[in-house]
Amino acid sequence: MTPPLEIAANVLMTASIILAGRNNIHSWWIGIVGCVLFAVLFYQVNLYADVLLQLFFIVTCIIGWLQWRRGAGGEPLPISRAGWSSLAWIVPAGVAAVVIYGLLLHRFTNAYAPFIDSAVLVFSVIAQFLLMSRRLETWAFWLMVNTVAVPLYYSRGLTLTAVLYAAYWINALVSWYWWRIQARRMAQAPEVLSGTSAEA
Repeated sequence: MTPPLEIAANVLMTASIILAGRNNIHSWWIGIVGCVLFAVLFYQVNLYADVLLQLFFIVTCIIGWLQWRRGAGGEPLPISRAGWSSLAWIVPAGVAAVVIYGLLLHRFTNAYAPFIDSAVLVFSVIAQFLLMSRRLETWAFWLMVNTVAVPLYYSRGLTLTAVLYAAYWINALVSWYWWRIQARRMAQAPEVLSGTSAEA
């Protein structure tokens, strides 16, 4: 039987992720509540990197919420690209962080699958920073995270969470496509989207 805590956490995070894919600011405060519940859930099953990740998400959700509300020069924060020059150091740095943090978990804790757990943490952090800045590449990183997270959570008996992360994989793919359309429209006619993406 699926624990009520797991159900509640997934319902809230599903709503948050869908709203993020639709470029809706309400994604942030709903995500904060969902992250609190997930932090408790992951602690119960010894996924400590994921606990730390949820605490990070709580802080960045607050910052992201403020950034999206503040916008850029009084206008909604536009969707933009991170650029190859940024990705050229972000990806190697992420891989190095996975190795280092995985070694620490392996050496000093009883963490389950420390390197896989670390990969979920590190690349979720990268994806979250990109989301906060409304970078299109955020969805590529979320696809990577969800691909790793599904078998990890299933192996710990978090079946509902694993199934929903599989759905999040599909949502990330659809959201990537949707954000590309919005970015193209904004580049062609900024006034069409002004005032629609960051409404409270």
